[in-house]
Amino acid sequence: MKLVRNLKLSLGVLAVGSLMACGGGGGGGGSAATGTLKLAMTDAPACGYESVNVTIEKVRVHQSSTASDTDSGWSEIVLSPALEVDLLALQNGALAELGQVTLPTGSYNQMRLVLADNNGASSPANWVKLTSNISVVELKTPSGQQSGVKAKQFNIDIGANQLANFVIDFDACKSVVIAGSGKYLLKPQLTVVPRLISGVAGFVAPALTTTGFTNLSLQQGGVVVKATAPASNGTFMLQPVAPGSYTLVMTMLDRTTTVVTNVVVAADTVTSVNTALTAFAPAVSASGSVTGTATPAVETLEPLVRVLQPLTAGPAIEVAGRFVDITTGSYSYPLVVNAPMVAPYVALPGALVFAADTAAAGRYTIEASLTGFTTKTTVLTPLAVGAMTMTNFIFP
Repeated sequence: MKLVRNLKLSLGVLAVGSLMACGGGGGGGGSAATGTLKLAMTDAPACGYESVNVTIEKVRVHQSSTASDTDSGWSEIVLSPALEVDLLALQNGALAELGQVTLPTGSYNQMRLVLADNNGASSPANWVKLTSNISVVELKTPSGQQSGVKAKQFNIDIGANQLANFVIDFDACKSVVIAGSGKYLLKPQLTVVPRLISGVAGFVAPALTTTGFTNLSLQQGGVVVKATAPASNGTFMLQPVAPGSYTLVMTMLDRTTTVVTNVVVAADTVTSVNTALTAFAPAVSASGSVTGTATPAVETLEPLVRVLQPLTAGPAIEVAGRFVDITTGSYSYPLVVNAPMVAPYVALPGALVFAADTAAAGRYTIEASLTGFTTKTTVLTPLAVGAMTMTNFIFP
């Protein structure tokens, strides 16, 4: 099996519209009526998997959000040969370059990612490797994959003689769905964001990077905007993200949740939150768990279950979230009982000062959502050490 080819850091990449169009497939190159779309791919942490590999054949874009795969007007970036990507290599600012295409100017409102078919091969094109298992498990792709998987809320303007430089964020954690014992389904969750320089960087104690369950995320209003796992040397990079104010959240198995509020990200700047000497090293915490079911759960309709923790000063933060098992509808999350350690952001060389948010200790809200239905929430009683709380959701 091969890892992604030509990984590049996004540092130093020019923002959207800052270059003249430089050619590519399917267009008039230097015409005033054309521009260029350039795409790369990145990923978020993948819930403890060792590898999540997908094989990309092409990316298709269309100006109409409702165009079918057989309608005219599609433009394509074709990868020949198809590109096999280990999504877990695409963290901490690393990108897989997908290529570029020259397009007529205008607004493009649909993008589809076309993956190779496994075709029952002994070496499937799309597969997952579990941390606790040395074998490769085939990832079944969605029905109708030949037409490609749509990105969420895709809307890009192509200007005359300009380069629109974007990144596809392929969320492996939420894209790999458990489908019964030993079976996994690939339901790609794709968002498209500008390829910006701006982001957040910092350090985690290297000894805490080996569990496979350490997660760092930038959030706004309890919604994860960008997430990553630290590198083995403890460094992390959350990039690209738009300028703004974010909550930085670090979670890991059996360790106290660490939160930095009001992290300011400026245009064309990477904000550093700490140094190697002040690397995040959260204390050990006892845990409880929440488990249950959210139904119905079938291949074409499965609920997403998130765990939120309220903060005394600020919005709730997401500490866990993924789709339920599509065969049983079940979910289960270990949750720490320690109070989260929270610090307001201060720019270096200032130091972060953490304090325990004691009112939030062991307090969680479970949120279940299903497309087309009203989101359901349950506020749990404070979680005790070793306790298991069961919460079930039924739609509608």
